[in-house]
Amino acid sequence: MNNKKEIIIGFIVGIIANTFGTLLYILMFSDLGIVETFNAAIDQGHIGSLLALGAILNLVAFFGFLRIKRDQRAKGVMLATLVTALVILMYKVMA
Repeated sequence: MNNKKEIIIGFIVGIIANTFGTLLYILMFSDLGIVETFNAAIDQGHIGSLLALGAILNLVAFFGFLRIKRDQRAKGVMLATLVTALVILMYKVMA
């Protein structure tokens, strides 16, 4: 049970890191607001790229957990990254 809890914590950290990374990218490199940037990315078909760039922060979380020997949490971050990749793939296939 403890391993499942650690993986869930890592998954949540991965989703938060991805969200924060996406917002940080928008704030740093976009002249538009957050909502306008998302709408423009959807209209232009770049939402997958935007999410993928946000997932870069998952690397920090993943290697941070490995460094402090929290392997199960690192697995959760990896799972969150894979879910993000599947969402991007589904979006690309559906579009």
